[in-house]
Amino acid sequence: MIRWGKWDSNSLSTGFIKMVVHPTFHCPTKLAGLSEILRECIKRMRELGIQLLRAISKTLGFEECYKEKRMKLESGHDFISANDYLVRLNSENQLDQPPHYDTGLLVVLLPGESNGLQLEHHGKWINVNPQPNSIVVIIADHIEILTNGKYKSLFHRVVLNKKVRRIMLPLFLGPSLDTKVSPMPEFVDEHHPPAYLVKTYKELLETNPYQVIDGMSCMKYVRL
Repeated sequence: MIRWGKWDSNSLSTGFIKMVVHPTFHCPTKLAGLSEILRECIKRMRELGIQLLRAISKTLGFEECYKEKRMKLESGHDFISANDYLVRLNSENQLDQPPHYDTGLLVVLLPGESNGLQLEHHGKWINVNPQPNSIVVIIADHIEILTNGKYKSLFHRVVLNKKVRRIMLPLFLGPSLDTKVSPMPEFVDEHHPPAYLVKTYKELLETNPYQVIDGMSCMKYVRL
């Protein structure tokens, strides 16, 4: 439920700590005050994520709690991954994190003072330049699956900064582990057949070679 370590190579030089924070909150206990601060931070980030999912439900013509109920968010499996991107002056690689999609429904991200996040749009990489004290929200894999491709999981990466050490704190908001994630009937017809396999969230997380808590995409394993 708690993992930490460091990737250190020409492709990555990142310290990390990953923790499951819902439905049961996990946090190291030796750092005074960390648990209380992090618990309050996660509570507020999660509340924001749920409000956004309600808004998405309304834009799709459903009652605002539709996704919340369907995905059993009360017992949703959420985790954070605090990433410490170190300064690498002599690296030939230009990325701190390679292009990828994220698992779950939404990623609510505290980007830190110096960002580095880029989004892919029409084949080009665009810098994300959040305002001070802002929060970045990323559409993740399971919104794409639920809408049968109407909403797209966001392809993104983190570029290297050779001057500034950066810390990012993303919260991965997901359904309960036993929830079956599949296209909603309203997005399936004879012209739009199901484009994804039906699996539980736990199965989706374990479909790929990455560990459950890593937040790596499962999309290439479930697209039909």
